Amino acid sequence: MDVWAQIQHVAVKRDLNAGEELLQLLRNPFKQTLTDGAIWSALGTSVGFTAFIAIAFSFLRPYNSVVYAPKLKHADEEHAPPPIGKGYLAWIPPLWRTTEKDMIAHAGMDAAIFMRFTIMCRNIFLVLGVIGCAILLPVYYTLNSDKTGNQKWFMRLTPSNVSDQPIWALVVTAYIFNCIIIGFLWWNYRKVLQLRRVYFKTKEYQQSLSARTLMLNDIPKKYANDEGIARIIDEVIPHASFARTAAARNVRDLPDLIQQHDHTVRKLEKVLAIYLKDPQNLPPGRPMCRPSKKDPSFGTYPKGQKVDAIEYLTQRIRELEIEVKEARANIDKRSTLSYGFASYDDIAEAHSIAYALRNKKPQGATVVLAPRPNDIIWDNMPLTPANRSWRRIIINLWIVILTLVWVAPSAMIAIFLVNLSNLGLVWPAFQAQLSGNTGFWSIVQGVASPAVLSLVYLVLPTIFRRLSIRAGDRTKTGRERHVVGKLYAFFVFNNLIVFCLFSTIWNLVSSVADNPQTAWNTLSDFGVTLFVSLCDISAFWVTWLLQRNLGAAVDLAQLWTLIYSFFMRKFSSPTPREMIELTAPPSFDYASYYNYFLYYSTVALCFAGLQPLVLPAAALYFSIDVWLKKYLLLYIFVTKTESGGMFWRVLVNRFIFGTILSNLVVFLTAWVHGDGIHNMAFASVPLPFIMVFFKVYCSRTFDAKIHFYSTRNIQKHPEGAMSKDPLRSVGLAHRFGHPALYKPLITPMVHAKAQNILASIYKGRLSDGREAYSGDTMSTSGYSDAYVMNPMNAGKPGKAAHLPGFEIVPESRLDFEYYKTRAEFASEHGGGDIFGRSNDIMRPGTPGSSMWTGSEPPSRSGSPTIPNIPRMDSPGRVQSPELGMTYPSGYTQPLSSPYATETGVGRSRSSPLYAQGNDSASNLVSNAAAMPVAAPVSTRERSVERPSRAPGGVGMLGGGPRGYGGLPQEEDFGPEHDPMQYNYFREARTARKH
Repeated sequence: MDVWAQIQHVAVKRDLNAGEELLQLLRNPFKQTLTDGAIWSALGTSVGFTAFIAIAFSFLRPYNSVVYAPKLKHADEEHAPPPIGKGYLAWIPPLWRTTEKDMIAHAGMDAAIFMRFTIMCRNIFLVLGVIGCAILLPVYYTLNSDKTGNQKWFMRLTPSNVSDQPIWALVVTAYIFNCIIIGFLWWNYRKVLQLRRVYFKTKEYQQSLSARTLMLNDIPKKYANDEGIARIIDEVIPHASFARTAAARNVRDLPDLIQQHDHTVRKLEKVLAIYLKDPQNLPPGRPMCRPSKKDPSFGTYPKGQKVDAIEYLTQRIRELEIEVKEARANIDKRSTLSYGFASYDDIAEAHSIAYALRNKKPQGATVVLAPRPNDIIWDNMPLTPANRSWRRIIINLWIVILTLVWVAPSAMIAIFLVNLSNLGLVWPAFQAQLSGNTGFWSIVQGVASPAVLSLVYLVLPTIFRRLSIRAGDRTKTGRERHVVGKLYAFFVFNNLIVFCLFSTIWNLVSSVADNPQTAWNTLSDFGVTLFVSLCDISAFWVTWLLQRNLGAAVDLAQLWTLIYSFFMRKFSSPTPREMIELTAPPSFDYASYYNYFLYYSTVALCFAGLQPLVLPAAALYFSIDVWLKKYLLLYIFVTKTESGGMFWRVLVNRFIFGTILSNLVVFLTAWVHGDGIHNMAFASVPLPFIMVFFKVYCSRTFDAKIHFYSTRNIQKHPEGAMSKDPLRSVGLAHRFGHPALYKPLITPMVHAKAQNILASIYKGRLSDGREAYSGDTMSTSGYSDAYVMNPMNAGKPGKAAHLPGFEIVPESRLDFEYYKTRAEFASEHGGGDIFGRSNDIMRPGTPGSSMWTGSEPPSRSGSPTIPNIPRMDSPGRVQSPELGMTYPSGYTQPLSSPYATETGVGRSRSSPLYAQGNDSASNLVSNAAAMPVAAPVSTRERSVERPSRAPGGVGMLGGGPRGYGGLPQEEDFGPEHDPMQYNYFREARTARKH
């Protein structure tokens, strides 16, 4: 019914006041939402627009590879998807040829499981659609008791006017449906088990440190050390081989300082991007900002007064870098937390130990398989069990409140936004506007409801993620699984149960309120009223499912990405960092898509017995989405945090719940419209219990084999414990240490077009003035007003050196390809797994070793450094190719930190980042002053476990980059300097004289 017809309908009902109209609408909020041609219209528009978007995509794709195939550009050769030609339909053949094992190699295990679940849903609803339509539609249509001919055709396809013996067809069909669903779930459960075994054999998993590492939580205080962790495991598994252990250290407020630093850097970048948008025409006034409340000197600023943003943020970054450096240096390495890690040489042994301890708590500690380091939510790791339980109770209570509160807005959206004439019934002023501008409000009616619901659906996952983090989830993948469960419960309750029961319950309450004497009769008719209401709105769900294809097509077209990128570039002042992030492949939101698929499946299953047309509608959606999602996962999206396919059990449990819910609908139909003695209803009672038994069977048969590489009790040689080497836990301590201990601070990025004007906008100095040749472009000492020439670039004579403290980014390098191996960029776009830089890979055969051999360029490339001073090489020095620094004979080069400068590129072809010079990131200390050679001092020989110390000190730890405060940003992680070793505090760390 169009808006004009609705207005004419409203004019007839003007004799009721607004309150009475609202009560009438609440009695039946979904009336007049469908016409006879609504289903055909939904089918035509859905298929038509989907085909149109697919054709437009085929024409746009060859010329927009940055948007439609970013993984072809950024992934390394091992993970790169199949190449695509320039033809308009060249994207279709690779989808046919790519197998499930290829999906694991190209997109990861999570992507392969997602595709398997989508294909399973398609196959289930194709089979159910054929059987359901073949059995139920003829029964409902031919045995319909309404012979008046006034009933709409789609209502004749429901059991609303079918009763008694024909209902046996529904009960028998329900048993067939359950058997088909059980068969598909069992078959795919087996296939997922096989995929997991294939995943366990992949090179990435075999070489990952997390695959052979255990995580211990809730460790008692007296066992919270490296040796105590080993003793906890030895108590239960005494014959296990030697494990390299690492207890977590207390980092105190260091993560908060780094977060403040990152936020301040990004804020400075934004201020400079806006102010220097046109370097030739700067704004007349300098940017201003309010001091941060987290600034210790916040109280010294006049209240409510703004300060110069550039000067303040620069000074704030300098202070935060000094605080971070001091915090890292002053961490008490003996202060440990209640969790730690233990790593083994053999993956099978680690998994068998985790399996043996899965239901045990030695000394009160829980032992589980360790997640990947980038999967850990570090802030939640120290929480105690009591604190975690209390948080979960509070968060679950908030989720229940949110779910209940959303009932009222959901009802208002269904009543007023779907049909604006209903709003005119209770709002006379709006009725006048509606009558005068029918064309405009027709467009609003078609856009408002989907837009509001889409906005809510975009915000809900973010809300549930934050609530799950507050609840104490330890891992990001575990949080995503919880988000799937919470979203599914929210959608099923609000958008299905409440949506379907609202009018029935409201009619019941209003009838009892109007005539309390007939309350018992009204309550006894509740089942009949509910059944009729479900049949009335069943056709709505058919049209709703048909319209879901538009969402799948919009995902393929990447309309949101195109629109957002266009407005960011044209109507905003994006920072170089934001421009780089725009070209990065987006991460796939598994939680949202899984929730949609589960919700669509539940809707189709629940209404399959009432309106069999929902089954082919769901089958059509999944048949189209299988191909569209496969392209998205292969060529566009990346998995932000790989779980190894651990979503499967969550999906199966929800699918079984949806099947049980549909069995309850069958029971209701058989009870209301069956024979008088309810034989059909009683015959349908075993259906839910069959699904529960199947769930228990799958859990006991498959879950352990899916989760663990090995469940056998593997006994290692007892003498393995005698080969303890304290240095073998170095890699474990670094890899599973808190990122705040090792993560390099980011450097403000400035566009190269503003490079020449950047120095002039600073009123004060850019260095601390305590060092000669500190890179201060204003003066040599930081205080002199004498004019001094800018230092020259050694690599390019005649060119001024880059301004210290900033990373200058030319226009040609505003691309994720140049920065994909940096932790600051890769962490949000797959963690570097598909870019040839996984932070969890280790050398084969050396589980404790680190593979950080230059897979990441320096993230502090623009920080102040020692200037280029010509020097002469002294004899007897050792050149360090990684650090660009020389060492006297007899010195050993410091061990590489996990964030060492890159020496090679993960892909076989050279990355453009290293194909040409980058003065802001390379040759930083190529001409630094030579290290002085001291006369040898007679010292007692150190043991093999205590090699000689690498040279260093304040300002020259490895010759690395330096921050605003002139402080080194990386520690010397030589063997004797590693505070994660147990012997670090037991032996002297200074040379002793004979």
